[in-house]
Amino acid sequence: MKVTLSALDTSESSFMPLVVIEFAQDVKEETKEWLKNRIIAPKKDGGAQLLFRPLLNKYEQETLENKNLYLVGASKIRMLLGAEAVGLVKECNDNTMRAFTYRTRQNFKGFDDTNDDFLTMAECQFIIKHELENLRAKDEKMIPGYPQAKLYPGKSLLRRLLTSGIVIQVFPLHDNEALKKLEDTWYTRFALKYQPIDSIRGYFGETIALYFGFLEYFTFALIPMAVIGLPYYLFVWEDYDKYVIFASFNLIWSTLILEVWKRGCANMTYRWGTLLMKRKFEEPRPGFHGVLGINSITGKEEPLYPSYKRQLRIYLVSLPFVCLCLYFSLYVMMIYFDLEVWALGLHENSGSEWTSVLLYVPSIIYAIVIEIMNRLYRYAAEFLTSWENHRLESAYQNHLILKVLVSLATLLITSQILNQIVESLLPYWLQRKHGVRVKRKVQALKVDIDATLYEQVILEKEMGTYLGTFDDYLELFLQFGYVSLFSCVYPLAAAFAVLNNFTEVNSDALKMCRVFKRPFSEPSASIGVWQLAFETMSVISVVTNCALIGMSPQVNAIFPESKADLILIVVAVEHALLALKFILAFAIPDKPRHIQMKLARLEFESLEALKQQQMKLVTENLKEEPKESGKEKAT
Repeated sequence: MKVTLSALDTSESSFMPLVVIEFAQDVKEETKEWLKNRIIAPKKDGGAQLLFRPLLNKYEQETLENKNLYLVGASKIRMLLGAEAVGLVKECNDNTMRAFTYRTRQNFKGFDDTNDDFLTMAECQFIIKHELENLRAKDEKMIPGYPQAKLYPGKSLLRRLLTSGIVIQVFPLHDNEALKKLEDTWYTRFALKYQPIDSIRGYFGETIALYFGFLEYFTFALIPMAVIGLPYYLFVWEDYDKYVIFASFNLIWSTLILEVWKRGCANMTYRWGTLLMKRKFEEPRPGFHGVLGINSITGKEEPLYPSYKRQLRIYLVSLPFVCLCLYFSLYVMMIYFDLEVWALGLHENSGSEWTSVLLYVPSIIYAIVIEIMNRLYRYAAEFLTSWENHRLESAYQNHLILKVLVSLATLLITSQILNQIVESLLPYWLQRKHGVRVKRKVQALKVDIDATLYEQVILEKEMGTYLGTFDDYLELFLQFGYVSLFSCVYPLAAAFAVLNNFTEVNSDALKMCRVFKRPFSEPSASIGVWQLAFETMSVISVVTNCALIGMSPQVNAIFPESKADLILIVVAVEHALLALKFILAFAIPDKPRHIQMKLARLEFESLEALKQQQMKLVTENLKEEPKESGKEKAT
């Protein structure tokens, strides 16, 4: 008789495994039972009201390994209520975008009581993650079975289980059929075509889709700079003409591409619904801690932490630490330059083969030191940002990005092709070898089971974990810096960036689909603080390009005696160009006109609905007044 996986033998016909929780091998049964009860308990009792099943039943656990794997799902009604709780925005039958509510569910396009595809799998997994992360301690003082794992009111249970090593990982499952369709239209056929951004969004969520959308847009935006830079590199021009023309074009280019991207981004995120999501009332991030109390705005019970304490931590500890690291990184750079000069002088004096090899030693040492420093600094930056105790995940990410951008980001000069091999191709090859071993092991089992889901979970739990888009955006930020700052000196910078990015699209797609576990979907309305980082770099590029023009021999020849006049003129030109840049940025709206009109319409309708609600209350009060006066007369 064929034994089926217990995850599929459930009394809840709507249960579909969406998220996997892996416990440590020696975890105690009472701990599992406690967490299970909290996960399946009703919301009113402080639970998540989700479905929780072991991957294997008792008979299979005796035969197979990995008995500490559990699957989490939810009923259809629970998913719909969760969609309302997290504020998902969906398209209505009148083609407008509105926040989903369970009461008005029939008004939304594509909704049907018998249709299970109204919410995408990525949205369902995001809802489950949200509910699991917001399981918080109430009266518990410790995790049952682990007296050393202390709890206090408001602490995220899942985060405490992860930091204690009781839970090893929590990850969403891939949808193999949908993933295969996405791969066929994305990267398996090498051709110059647009990426299926909407399909990427449907599978991985808005944050990942926005990265790939920006990568594609930025690659095409680099083509004009690459086309202009090629003749600049091939033909000899007068330096003055080259600098002035190229710097002027650079200024307009760097401003326009960022403004146009904001408009395109608004179009996409409005269509996806994330432009309208009310994020300022979102739940606290799992790592946020404080005294359990009532949020005065939302009325919900959550941890409360004074903002002045956070500001003290930022300005008295984090900021001085970042400044110290910046000074140390610049000091290391100066040492590298001194080593370069020393090696070059030694080679010029001796001219032997040994000294010619020695010329590469400073760069090798510098690259190794920078890699070590970068890893240590990233660890310290993550620790400090977590210690600052930011309430929202977006605030945490913004502070982390800013810490890295003002320090060692300027020193990450590494080979991008090598990065693609290390990030994607090598892990993909290792993952395929592991997959072959797992299939052989499952096929050799004597027990007769439906091993499809079992094999999938075992394969995916060994995949690497995608840590977010930070490093991906950082590569593009450095590219933008090279092109906007130094393309006058090296016009081929944009051409090499374009060539790299065409392969980057495919290597990044490969690592998302086949190297890493599926990341949880995260709603996003923009690329966040990276937009500010790119705009800041474009302002710096104006100063740099003006300085390059001022240092050119042709310009210096015009002012052979008065360097002060030269400096004043360069500064005046720089201010004029900055003024032009800000005028362009102001003149180009961040959102297209039709998006502005739709947002204004929604705001008007919300105000009208509020007025009607207030009028209804007033009318009800007026109806009650005569009854009360009649009672008084009778008395």
